[in-house]
Amino acid sequence: MMIGYMVNLALPRIGEITRCVTLGKKEKIPVDKLVGTVLIERTIDFFSIVLLLVIILFTSGAIINEFLKESIFIPFKEKVLSLWYFSWILWVLLVLLAIIALYLMIRYKRNLRKIKFFSKIFDIVKGVISGLKTIVNLERKWEFVFQTFIIWISYALMTWVVVFSLKSTSNISFWNSLIILVIGGLAMSVPVQSGFGAFHYAVSRVLVVMHGVSLEDGLTYALLTHESQIIFEIIIGIISIYIMYGRNHKVKITDLTLPSDVGQKS
Repeated sequence: MMIGYMVNLALPRIGEITRCVTLGKKEKIPVDKLVGTVLIERTIDFFSIVLLLVIILFTSGAIINEFLKESIFIPFKEKVLSLWYFSWILWVLLVLLAIIALYLMIRYKRNLRKIKFFSKIFDIVKGVISGLKTIVNLERKWEFVFQTFIIWISYALMTWVVVFSLKSTSNISFWNSLIILVIGGLAMSVPVQSGFGAFHYAVSRVLVVMHGVSLEDGLTYALLTHESQIIFEIIIGIISIYIMYGRNHKVKITDLTLPSDVGQKS
């Protein structure tokens, strides 16, 4: 997990694949199945954010609703519409090509399996689907739900505790910190390295709108929250790489060393 987070600092979302590859090699689990579990994880994260967002919309009054509308929903809508209007022919062609390719792959699946490349593609898809099914076949479903709840409580506490670092934000309640968590979570979904820039912009603005904090203090809070996590990810990521690969490397070197009695006989 921490290796994946650290790799995300280089390229956005590549850490998810790195995590699957690393765990697959360590535990001898097919990577495609692990990709399926990651998709489940991200889907659950998405619905958790949406659930919190809905709760906030119904409980936090007109100010936050106006902020979400003006700063998130409208810009997102305009961005999507601009992409659609300027490239709708390309989108239609891509969708049609995808449908045709999918139909041909299903229609000629048996013949295509004779080709090594397509056989590998089918195996990967099968593995991903198998990974996705793990959510249905969980042996301890309530434990999974409970741990998911605890994880999000930890995220909220992690967001809230930083408010006491600044005098201007120290009066923010735990409930109001959930708003920061949701806005920060939405910003982190932007495809940039570990949310750099997007997180700071969104969190600082919501602090200005919701609590009348100065923009400078809002940015300071965002920096304290985000960069403390980044530093932690780098430190634990380096330690994790050593645990996963450094020890194995030492073992391999030891295995290559001849016993002392063999050396004497030589």
